[in-house]
Amino acid sequence: MSKAFTKETDDDEDEPIQPEASSLTLKNYVTPLGLSVLQDEFRQLLKEERPKLVETIHWAASNGDRSENGDYIYGKRRLREIDRRLRYLTKRIENAEVVDPQLQKNLTQVYFGATVTYAHADGRQTTVKIVGVDEADLTKGKVSWISPIAKALIKSKVGDVVELRTPMGKESLSILAITYLM
Repeated sequence: MSKAFTKETDDDEDEPIQPEASSLTLKNYVTPLGLSVLQDEFRQLLKEERPKLVETIHWAASNGDRSENGDYIYGKRRLREIDRRLRYLTKRIENAEVVDPQLQKNLTQVYFGATVTYAHADGRQTTVKIVGVDEADLTKGKVSWISPIAKALIKSKVGDVVELRTPMGKESLSILAITYLM
């Protein structure tokens, strides 16, 4: 049977998880650094990774039987992933609304871009920076502006006690410091 009539398999389990629809419809607030990171990833995928992969796929396709050609099958799958990520990044960059924390005029309240130190009821202290959805990384202390902790902190001032609703109940947090750094 001719290869022209065979179908390449597109396994559903290979599809990466799509971002939540809500993250695409909300305003895409982002810090200048966050926008730069998105643009760098876009350029790296478009100018470096994708052309190398296309070259590899072209070479693998020229080797003949594509049904058992691992380079070709993997390459096509990876190319779909890259193209999907490029479409996502394009939308996020186009809809980006850059908010520079250093231009914040009201330094006494918590807004987007603030670095906030707060104390838990048991005395533990935590510091988080409120950033855009694409920049959030809890291991680095960066939380999304739409996260529950950020929503609880927004518009609070030093000395305020805010309530955070958690799965284990309400937790009181005391605001200790607010700074606006890059």
